[in-house]
Amino acid sequence: MFNGAILVGASERRGGDPFFAVHPASGGQGEVAFSNASPADVADACALAEAAFESFSALTPDARATFLETAAEQILAIGDLLIETAMTESGLPRPRLEGERGRTVGQLRLFASYVRQGDWLDATIDKALPERQPLPRSDLRRVNQALGPVAVFGASNFPLAFSTAGGDTASAFAAGCPVVVKGHPAHPGTGELVARAIQAAVKACGLHEGVFSYLPGSTHELGGALVSDPRIKAVGFTGSRGGGIALMQVAAKRAEPIPVYAEMSSINPVVLLPGALAARADALGAAFVGSLTMGSGQFCTNPGLVIALEGPDLDRFVAAAAQAMTASEPQVMLTPGIHEAYEKGVAALLSAEGVTTVARGAQAQGANRGQHALFTTDAERFRSNPALAHEVFGSSSILLSCRSIDEVLETIAGLEGQLTATLHMEESDSADAARLLPALSRKAGRILTNGWPTGVEVTYAMVHSGPFPATSDGRTSSVGTLAMERFLRPVCYQDVPDALLPPALQDANPWKLIRRVEGRLEAAAGQDRAL
Repeated sequence: MFNGAILVGASERRGGDPFFAVHPASGGQGEVAFSNASPADVADACALAEAAFESFSALTPDARATFLETAAEQILAIGDLLIETAMTESGLPRPRLEGERGRTVGQLRLFASYVRQGDWLDATIDKALPERQPLPRSDLRRVNQALGPVAVFGASNFPLAFSTAGGDTASAFAAGCPVVVKGHPAHPGTGELVARAIQAAVKACGLHEGVFSYLPGSTHELGGALVSDPRIKAVGFTGSRGGGIALMQVAAKRAEPIPVYAEMSSINPVVLLPGALAARADALGAAFVGSLTMGSGQFCTNPGLVIALEGPDLDRFVAAAAQAMTASEPQVMLTPGIHEAYEKGVAALLSAEGVTTVARGAQAQGANRGQHALFTTDAERFRSNPALAHEVFGSSSILLSCRSIDEVLETIAGLEGQLTATLHMEESDSADAARLLPALSRKAGRILTNGWPTGVEVTYAMVHSGPFPATSDGRTSSVGTLAMERFLRPVCYQDVPDALLPPALQDANPWKLIRRVEGRLEAAAGQDRAL
């Protein structure tokens, strides 16, 4: 059970100034008092993480993978209590949370598999050339090594998959970095249950207690203290643009600046090309509303902008979307604060010059329920008013009508960085799609055709990032195995005796890795993996 504790390594603590969960479906307050972690708790957790770093980062791939798998098993062992707690604290339905638990466990297991393969080490060897003229070459060997303790901020919209044991935590563990989690105050019971599961996995695997700590809290000061601690070497964050930028500023002002990998703001443009509209405008309208309103629109990949050429086919799309939206019941939003921000964002669009309301969802009945909203304007108006391109976190979207593909291109060129961009097309649209794809690839980290951006697979190829402000560093990803690279750095060893080298670089190749030797991939003796 959870009991409102601060988990610093293997210990439990209580603090002053308690806070309480708010149950968004009813607006009522939870009964358990949760402790706000103090600056002393932050310092102790970070000191333990630093103490754990050397042994944890030196684990064999198999030992580290076993820890990830054990954490997954411990999370599953919580059972129905985890789902019921998350339902109460988030207002999300059981099927969504059961799926999210599966994703949380699945990504831990994916990272375990990837860690065992060893590819992430990028072990590279250039052997000495003592006879080379005019100068000999030293023996040079490079390998990726863990960065150091990582601070992870739990996300409001994914109480499991992007929070205590979410992708940031899993990828940091996989890279060999101890983790200190700042729990999200919207779901403190859920966070503590998962934290206790990770704590149990640390103990079961015989690891240093500082591999993991959990600091609940409702204050910005807690987050600032965590990012400021000199023992923290990187930060993972999913949340608002304002929150991400604030953490980036704290990190930049440190004596040793550190990277903040923040996923922040995206409206995820969807382009409907003429052939697609002609062939399936009605179906596209209904499917768009389904994507927009899923989970009350509280997805970072929500389709907040639709772009299409004006004409009767677009009119059909609008009519179908309006019909689907009018019949759509509002859903509970994650917190009263998120609901309030959504209502303010929609009100700003309602009063914006040149913006017309296409449709609203059914009237809200109950606390913290967001009424869906679809607006329309022309591309010229959109480009002239930057506020129209700001994310409204929830089920609100703007439809832009353009006069030509050139105007579509001009609109895309003026967009900020995005997590996703989508093209709906038929074969007859191929020429237009070929013109648009280069522009979209400059703006987004993931490009889809004939789908909807909500939903992110956790795989080897997935990219969940994009140019600023979608993320703080568009070269990285917070989802999939690529996420590990955020918490690794390359180290080159020059003329170091073999016995002193990391195992990944030793001549005997004890971890049986595929390595790049003299520019060519080589398997270990007896290794049957394909090169």
